[in-house]
Amino acid sequence: MSSATMVRGDAGARAARRAAVIFLAPGLVLITLTFLLPSIAALGLSLTDFDIYAVASPGNTRFIWLRNYAELARTPMFWISLRNTLYFVLAGGPISVLVSLAVAVMLDSELVRWRGFFRTVYFAPVVTTLVAVAVVWKYLYDPRYGLLNAGLHAIGLPPVDWLGSTAWAMPSIILMTVWKGFGYNMIIFMAGLQAVPGDLYDAARVDGAGAWQRFWHVTLPTLAPTFLFVSITTMIGFLQLFSEPYVMTQGGPLHATLSIGLYMFTEGFESWHVGMGAAIAFVLFGLTLIGALVQLRLRPKGTEGGA
Repeated sequence: MSSATMVRGDAGARAARRAAVIFLAPGLVLITLTFLLPSIAALGLSLTDFDIYAVASPGNTRFIWLRNYAELARTPMFWISLRNTLYFVLAGGPISVLVSLAVAVMLDSELVRWRGFFRTVYFAPVVTTLVAVAVVWKYLYDPRYGLLNAGLHAIGLPPVDWLGSTAWAMPSIILMTVWKGFGYNMIIFMAGLQAVPGDLYDAARVDGAGAWQRFWHVTLPTLAPTFLFVSITTMIGFLQLFSEPYVMTQGGPLHATLSIGLYMFTEGFESWHVGMGAAIAFVLFGLTLIGALVQLRLRPKGTEGGA
């Protein structure tokens, strides 16, 4: 290779790097301003006793380092909120994913007519305002006039205080959340199903595989990357539980629906313990990171390619 060719190659590489920097710079600046800097500021707040007095005079703020985190570990309300959040994630997350997968498989079948209509109907709750959905479901759960208790009465069963019972409040919120959000994952699963090669199904039929065997040995392995993506995003969304209990139960009854997100809100914006609220936020970030890493660690071989 001649020196002139090498010079042109180096010049082309430098031009490509400059173009990459130019195209990436706006996005990087936006991410820095809207994510990185606020995250660093929140981390700094979590190491202080910033409260309502510091709002009036920032000089009242003191660095207390890890004292907020130590105080959280001694606070029973934090452990209640953590237990409720994990219950919501571990019970509601798998249900949401399985419902999404089941509906996606059903709508991908050629036996179902008007598939476009059903896709639209099932996806509509996803784009509906969460607060509006929560208010409607709160009326459905009404112990005296709610539709659910009317159905129980019609079949001779006693009414249930859905949101006023410590046993039923969280399952009621899980049911509403699954109904609200499964359409999003359904669309993702349907996109994954479209990518499954038809030749695999044909070969399985030739080998005598039935519908369940084709689903178990062809569909699920092929959907593994999509399944991983859906599982992680669903876990992240469920860990951020806030609006549903805030609108429907205010964390009650007896803190049975108090989530980490709601506890963070009450500490940071109602009690004005901003430093403590920031510490709770970083605990939630740690839980999210651990959950994502665990799922990535447990992923089946061959799913490294992504969704």
